[in-house]
Amino acid sequence: MSTPSRIGAVEVTDLTVAYRERPVLWDVDLEVPQGKLMAIMGPNGAGKTTLIKAILGLVPTAAGRVLIHGKSYSENRALVGYVPQRGSVDWDFPTTVRDVVMMGRYGALGWMRRPGRTEREQAHAALVKLGMEDFADRQISELSGGQQQRVFLARALVQEARIYFMDEPFQGVDAKTERAIVELLKELRAQGRTVVVVHHDLQTVTEYFDWVTLLNVRRIASGPVAETFTDENLRLAYGGRVEFLQRKAPADPGPDQDDQDHGLSGFGRIRP
Repeated sequence: MSTPSRIGAVEVTDLTVAYRERPVLWDVDLEVPQGKLMAIMGPNGAGKTTLIKAILGLVPTAAGRVLIHGKSYSENRALVGYVPQRGSVDWDFPTTVRDVVMMGRYGALGWMRRPGRTEREQAHAALVKLGMEDFADRQISELSGGQQQRVFLARALVQEARIYFMDEPFQGVDAKTERAIVELLKELRAQGRTVVVVHHDLQTVTEYFDWVTLLNVRRIASGPVAETFTDENLRLAYGGRVEFLQRKAPADPGPDQDDQDHGLSGFGRIRP
């Protein structure tokens, strides 16, 4: 495992985003060390997706500065991979799984060069890692939600980024896909990559992540999960009393359970 440098993977200073004069993010400071697997959490409307989009320059900001590995995003764009929410993608676009994955190489190739053998081999390797190699020639519209998510993760993999931003990658996926995503995230961390994930399931934070940021328009807290993911900080973020209801999930679900909603294994509940 590579040793992270002292330069943060992400440094956000005084970031403010407003829509129609209503602040969505207000004066947010955030630093994510290299080699961390971090969850961004907060209630609906807290600005989680907006934070990622603002870091990536996808929405205008009213104030603030963002650095990626010590430089502006425009200077270090090649270091960044992005997996948007699945619901924001036009899955009816007529293209194959293989072509979607190879799109992840366009940043390195430039728009004038066509993908060749090397890019096809990279796409195949990424699809194998996500268990999607048998679907390479399928139209993306023919895939299930979990399969579509794995294709987008494969596309991010071929970018060979140093930092990945993923917006709700576990949303609406089956248990098999969720396990595959978790294994991939931990593998990326073991390689010294940084992964920032918009996440909503309180129950799985301590299992999946080592760093967490709690957000509700303002940054409530950010740091190692063991120090930051506390009842007090959760109350500040969610504005209520947090109860954890835990049910022990089976260690090895059978084939009938494999594609069921993983959320049944446990959840966090917010009460006013």
